Amino acid sequence: MLLFAEEAEGGPLIVQFINKLFGEQLCEFEKAHTKPLWDSFFSLFHTNAEAVFGKYTPENAIPWYTVMFVIACLLTIFVIYLFKGKLSGDDPSNTQLTLEASYVYLSDLASKVIGSHGAKYFPVMATFAVLILISNLMGQFPMFMSPTASVNVTFALSVTSFLYYTSVGIRENGLIGYLGHFAGPKLPIMIAIFVTPLIFCVELISNLIRPFTLGIRLFANMFADEKIFHEITNLAPPFTQFAIPLILTLLGVFVALVQTLVFTLLSMIYVSEVSHPPHDDHDYTHETHEPDAAVAHA
Repeated sequence: MLLFAEEAEGGPLIVQFINKLFGEQLCEFEKAHTKPLWDSFFSLFHTNAEAVFGKYTPENAIPWYTVMFVIACLLTIFVIYLFKGKLSGDDPSNTQLTLEASYVYLSDLASKVIGSHGAKYFPVMATFAVLILISNLMGQFPMFMSPTASVNVTFALSVTSFLYYTSVGIRENGLIGYLGHFAGPKLPIMIAIFVTPLIFCVELISNLIRPFTLGIRLFANMFADEKIFHEITNLAPPFTQFAIPLILTLLGVFVALVQTLVFTLLSMIYVSEVSHPPHDDHDYTHETHEPDAAVAHA
């Protein structure tokens, strides 16, 4: 976990190696092109890029979380390809049975949370699940770190989720229909004049802060897991470096699974809110039309 990765000042050995190969050229590029842009932006707040990001050096030109996340993406592609190539209908292995059980669970979860049309969005949700799970579990191995222990990665994931379900909402409801679902239910004119703008502002702000809360939740749990492992195993070495790391590793695996489920479930919930007709046909269709349909059927 983080304990092994922090033994070297520059981070894991693979990060040092990559920065050794490409760090100098990339550092010069950053100083010449990106640093002036950031300096111009941060000058509005009376600071500069190096005060915010740290000194530009070849050793940190490529951050550890960037390297780890790229590795996580490659591992995700490899794991999916590996499992796909070993599927057998005649003699399924234990690994395949576990994979199929996970697939069925996620598929059922998508159907229950999003609705009968959940299968349409299942590939994206499943990709989130596999990528985040692998990213979370990477910290359990020596010489690796969990990229999700960096707020930069978790914010990137949460913004991706936000852009995805926003695009789904606009595509299925149109821009006006998508914005309309922030306005709440239809109200009498005299009440709507005062209440509807308030509901719209509250719902819009609530929606816009979702990427922040989604990213912070994942980051805080994974970062805390890394730090707890590091602090506890260094309380009284070597006594705290025998059985305790195994217990903490099992706890870390549990945290990784739970946080993967939480992120994926929340993304499904957000998709379920927008993958329907406009708001006035969504919240109250089932309440008003289903009883009528039942009566007509009877």
